[in-house]
Amino acid sequence: MQLNWKVGGLLLGLVFFAAVWLVKPIGVSTQFVILDGIVADAVNPGLVTQTEEGFTSTNAYLAKSGGKYAKAVSNPLNYSFVFVIAMMIGGLLSALARGGIPAADRRVPALWRANFGDSRIKRYVAAFVGGFIVLYGARLAGGCTSGHMMSGMMQTAVSGYIFAAGAFAAAVPVSLMLFKKEA
Repeated sequence: MQLNWKVGGLLLGLVFFAAVWLVKPIGVSTQFVILDGIVADAVNPGLVTQTEEGFTSTNAYLAKSGGKYAKAVSNPLNYSFVFVIAMMIGGLLSALARGGIPAADRRVPALWRANFGDSRIKRYVAAFVGGFIVLYGARLAGGCTSGHMMSGMMQTAVSGYIFAAGAFAAAVPVSLMLFKKEA
């Protein structure tokens, strides 16, 4: 079953509105840093410490903002971290509710094949590298597309519109360069 894009867009807008109204704007890229911190703290138990003033870390990034990130590493069951876990579980449940991932969907898409060949490994490597670049850029920008663009634009923040313009100004030419051949 396919969800109509208009209905999907309306539902997405309502979810964003409810999140801002009930809790806070949606943004997820920081939670990957928190996950890194959780793993690093498990390997090096002295990474995050609690003091009388609050939480701090030997890592400057985790210690910034008054130890807000160090606190999130120490207590990961907060709204933002649970939200990221719930997104992954929701995607899995959605796929399962549609009957799983049919074998036909595991093939290399025609557009990819026309431009880069049949190698699924090459596609997985490209997806990983692309995801790494996006996440690295999100951390440089201090937030991801959901935080800057979607939540920002919904709150009519000028920075959200500027971010969206920049994202599309980069994405469209790169897509045109990468996918020169049509399927």
